[in-house]
Amino acid sequence: MQVAAKKMMTNLEQIKGAIAAKMDVASYSSWISPLQFDVCGDTLVLTAQNQFSADFIGSVHANVLSSVAAEFGLNVKICVRGATVSANVANDNTVQTYTPAKAEKVATVATKNAFDCFVSCEENSFVLSACKKLAAGAVPFSPLFIYGPAGCGKSLLVNCIENASEGRVIKMSGGQFVAEFTRSLHDKSVFAFKDFCRNCDTFILDDVQTLAGKRATCEEFVQLIVDLRAAGKNVVLTANAAPNNLSGFDRRMQSLLASGLVADVIAPTANVKRVMLTRAGVSSDVAEALATRIAGDGHLVGGVATKIKTYSELMGETVTLEIAQRLLADTLQKSKTPIAMVKSMCEKLGVAYDAVCGKGRSRAVVLARQMMMAVLKGATNMSLTEIGRVCGDRDHATVLYAIAQVEKLKKTDLVLAAQINQMIEECR
Repeated sequence: MQVAAKKMMTNLEQIKGAIAAKMDVASYSSWISPLQFDVCGDTLVLTAQNQFSADFIGSVHANVLSSVAAEFGLNVKICVRGATVSANVANDNTVQTYTPAKAEKVATVATKNAFDCFVSCEENSFVLSACKKLAAGAVPFSPLFIYGPAGCGKSLLVNCIENASEGRVIKMSGGQFVAEFTRSLHDKSVFAFKDFCRNCDTFILDDVQTLAGKRATCEEFVQLIVDLRAAGKNVVLTANAAPNNLSGFDRRMQSLLASGLVADVIAPTANVKRVMLTRAGVSSDVAEALATRIAGDGHLVGGVATKIKTYSELMGETVTLEIAQRLLADTLQKSKTPIAMVKSMCEKLGVAYDAVCGKGRSRAVVLARQMMMAVLKGATNMSLTEIGRVCGDRDHATVLYAIAQVEKLKKTDLVLAAQINQMIEECR
């Protein structure tokens, strides 16, 4: 009896070792190691803690488990702890079907002027050119990763790509991808879901950051990107931060997201806002006056245009500047004082106002203080002495040195340069 038990234990350890040899360390430790291994007759029984784990392992790691079990002359079943019904690992030749909750767009004829709705500025010309190139056909820089703050136009850009691309285009939001993947596991149609996502010419995922912390979904998504890229398909991703600044993702996924072309989109400048308002039907003089008093958020600009247009239609009169100011009293920015500008930049840069104006010498605080001095110099007519006074009573020489340091950094750090340019626009 003891000899038989010892022999079975040895076999189970050999099976575990064979499985571990065919998988990466992270996947094995996350999904296979917690399973309970048993052999019943000619079947290797793996017991999972819950149904989700059983479904995921059975769909994602089926081939590895089946091949290793076959080497030992065994079949494979996955059970859920405490349940009597077991789940077969393999697809047992059952035809699976998958229907998305929202049908994807199948583009047969590309719309040549699809990108005309995106009002670009000089800072966004690079990312716009990359999007147009990708929409025209397969590109060597897939995945294209577009990032920027809310309201900068990321979703509008991917909509333009969707409308301008030929062939089959699948576009999902991050939340939709999570929901559809989970639903496919529940409905036991995960193989069909995988085929659905891979059977396209261009795959677009908006708001990648919503996948953060969802380990099973992230593993499926990583494999999807790898497979699509290997097949020469285009992948477009958007997020609110650069890949290395996304929280809730491991280093492997961050490096994969950054392995193609990473491009940032800046918030609308005053000129872009003016063009957007004019295109929406706002008179040129009103658009010119409002452009500098609306926050740099494309969503907000669209809301302002809608409000003016609706008022004009309902009231039957042209909206003058006086009427617009009354209508938008809760939206338009009031003229900012230098202190208000500094406090606003503190929030944007994530540093405390007291630290910036105090004696703090940490690297983050010093850099933030120097950036603020450079922004005030570029956005206002304040003298160096006045700038120093607003930033904690710094002297003229300190301000001069800070501005020189920032100008030097801007030559090598394009992200920092874009951030400073954006803050200058907002403070003007």
